[in-house]
Amino acid sequence: MQCPRCGKNAAGLQNIDSPLTTKLREYGNTEKLPEQVCLNCYTQLSESVGKGSFRNSVGKAREQRKLTLWKSRVNLIKAARSHMNSKAFSDAAVQYEKYIKVLEMVFDVKPGELTPEHFKDSARTQELTVVAGVYWDLLRIYDTNEKYGDRMKMAAVKLSSFLRYTPVFPDIVRKGEAFAKSANNPSIVRLFLKSAKESKGRCFIATAAFSSCYAPEVIILQEWRDHVLLQSRAGRAFVRLYYAVSPPIAGLIDFMPMLKAPVRAILRLLIDRAIRH
Repeated sequence: MQCPRCGKNAAGLQNIDSPLTTKLREYGNTEKLPEQVCLNCYTQLSESVGKGSFRNSVGKAREQRKLTLWKSRVNLIKAARSHMNSKAFSDAAVQYEKYIKVLEMVFDVKPGELTPEHFKDSARTQELTVVAGVYWDLLRIYDTNEKYGDRMKMAAVKLSSFLRYTPVFPDIVRKGEAFAKSANNPSIVRLFLKSAKESKGRCFIATAAFSSCYAPEVIILQEWRDHVLLQSRAGRAFVRLYYAVSPPIAGLIDFMPMLKAPVRAILRLLIDRAIRH
């Protein structure tokens, strides 16, 4: 008789039972199977279930390992900060580098390729502030020895890319400006400051929320700033505060577009109630 699956002649046919069909579907086999197949086809199908089960086990083991690694990062950060407090900077750098390595393994990226985008669609967005703090400490640690110049540059670049999405942006920039005066490699610190401040250019809350500096609402807010706020001491103080705190907030809005609609609603309410009246 002929096998309805492979078309070859066979001495007999094997029934494909429901458990086998269920397992095949579970492991991604979408083939429409006949009720009976030859022994060779039946063996192939059974082996594919075994391979699927193995891949499933490997996948679960990999995810469990990532979860374990993710949890381990907390102790690495604690150890690193303890070393920083005791001025054991080399030991702190080792722990910080292990922390970065853990994140690279969790997100399946090559060394040096970790970016803020890897935190975008997860519940781990708050980790961006921790990462920025790590690169800030590494920047200062690497400055202690000229042979770590390349590492210091890497830390400077990474710091500027992560910092814009965090609430510590103005604080770290102020510390960076002070650090540049005493650093052994001030040019690298200035590189970080330049990059960080350039990222600030578009990073204002209204511009980020409306996706354009030419939006009518943005223009109204700019006119309110120029003709009302900047005309008083209290208003000027408010504008300075706004410039200091808005980059990380605007960066977060750019980073998470779902925030744009509620922020636009708040700004329009401000325009309607405070500015136009």
